[in-house]
Amino acid sequence: MREDGPFQQEGFDLMAAVFAVHNEVGGGQAEDVYQESLEIELSLRGMPFMAKQPLTSFYKGRALRRCYVPDLYVHDGIIVELKAVSHLLPEHEAQLFNYMRLTGKSVGYLINLAPLKRTEWRRYVL
Repeated sequence: MREDGPFQQEGFDLMAAVFAVHNEVGGGQAEDVYQESLEIELSLRGMPFMAKQPLTSFYKGRALRRCYVPDLYVHDGIIVELKAVSHLLPEHEAQLFNYMRLTGKSVGYLINLAPLKRTEWRRYVL
């Protein structure tokens, strides 16, 4: 294992699962297809995760009605935001950073499975 930051090995394991999903399903599918496929792949690999857990935002100590819902928490330390778009945009990064800030998690992965040839992804450590 390389020691290049928090949750490094877990990140390698996550991306191996992501690549397996892309190899099996291919590009051009809906985000929900990738979400469910990745949940199955993570389960098959024995990787702990939680899917679609709502996050409550607060304003001056009061809970807001609007909840955010990250796609996955993996190994109780990695936030994963999945996309199925032509390419990742700055607003996708902003969405992930918001989730990381709200949860206090320092590691996040932004993963776009829609491209036909290869998965587009980025790892962030705050």
